[in-house]
Amino acid sequence: MQPTCKKNVVTLLSRKKNRTVMLNDIWQLFNEMAPYLLLGFLMAGLMHEFVPAKLYSNYLSGQNFRSVMYAALFGIPLPLCSCGVIPTAMGLRREGASRGATCSFLIATPQTGIDSIAATYSLMGLPFALLRPFVAFVTAIFGGVLINSFDCDSSVDSSATPNHSNENHSHKSVWERIVSALRYAFLEMVEDIGRWLIVGLLIAGLITAIVPDEWFAAFRDNSLMSMLLVLSISIPMYVCATGSIPIAVALMMKGLTPGAALVLLMAGPACNTASILVVHKVLGRRTLCLYLTAIVSGAIVSGLFIDALLPREWFTTQLQMVDGCCHGASSSFFNNFCSALLTLLLVRAFWPFGSKHHHCHDEACHCHEHHHSAVYSIQGMNCSHCAATVEQAIAALPGVERVTVSLGGKSAEVEGDVEESAVRKAVENVGFNAQKL
Repeated sequence: MQPTCKKNVVTLLSRKKNRTVMLNDIWQLFNEMAPYLLLGFLMAGLMHEFVPAKLYSNYLSGQNFRSVMYAALFGIPLPLCSCGVIPTAMGLRREGASRGATCSFLIATPQTGIDSIAATYSLMGLPFALLRPFVAFVTAIFGGVLINSFDCDSSVDSSATPNHSNENHSHKSVWERIVSALRYAFLEMVEDIGRWLIVGLLIAGLITAIVPDEWFAAFRDNSLMSMLLVLSISIPMYVCATGSIPIAVALMMKGLTPGAALVLLMAGPACNTASILVVHKVLGRRTLCLYLTAIVSGAIVSGLFIDALLPREWFTTQLQMVDGCCHGASSSFFNNFCSALLTLLLVRAFWPFGSKHHHCHDEACHCHEHHHSAVYSIQGMNCSHCAATVEQAIAALPGVERVTVSLGGKSAEVEGDVEESAVRKAVENVGFNAQKL
């Protein structure tokens, strides 16, 4: 065999090996996370259905430390993705929450969530699972207090309509509420974070299989440089709290410090481009600067604290178990069953792609009787929660008879006698952009 042919064969075998390693690592990470994700989804669905929406606004309507603390406490367990938290926070702002409380909620909520905490425990161990919500809580309070101290404009947009998505829960039976909780947990939530979970797993697989260990050798003994490297990657990247976990695991397997992994887990979900644009648009440039300062400084200080003062073995023991699992250790029947179930839910969530939200004021919904119809392009929707928020904002306008919002089509069909400017303002008030087609 000629040398060139041998070289080509070796290259092909190497590429095939890399693809096999990547697919195996992705599956094993998914397999480890699946049981905890399903449990987290279930608990999230129960919280969504049985915790009244008004509870949050009642405790956040104030210009004081208490409202900031409650905003952080309420935000930590909420299972909202990085984009879904935006309209919720804007709704709290319209209902009277201070700038500080609104930003505290914006900081704490996307960084954690009951589903992501469970998934963090599955792949990264108990220390990370405990530190992650604690750091989110401290950072959120710091950010909220900072904003209330230096940007205390308390004006509230009273023209928008509050978003009480579960205000009619009292009219449901217990069984109906349980069914609604399961539907939210295993259909809507899987659709919301599923794509970002898959993206996170793919990125983790690529890092593990393709990136040489030597690339990160210069950062292994330099915690601050590791964190700055991670920040440069995570801030513009759109990733949810759950989707960031496999990426953090892959980076630690390549030699980055636990502190750098924590920076990714905290800054990645909270500092995405969508959040930055909405905070700048709704709350102003000064609030945005303070918001980013709180997240970045909180993440770096926490990361340095972990690397300097806590035993590294706390964070690498679980990582070694995951690494062993990715290199041949067999998975249990229960994990495989949960992985298969979660795979079916993901397939169900994305087939057919593009869920629709429908609202009609007429109980009989005789939609064929409506004469005025307009279609709007809606920019910024990334999950079913976003679509539901847009639907509720438009449906609350006087003269609107029917609203159908398509998440996949990024559009809203509005029937009734309503001005275009009113629709655009209602959509903008909840953090999105509307343009009549």
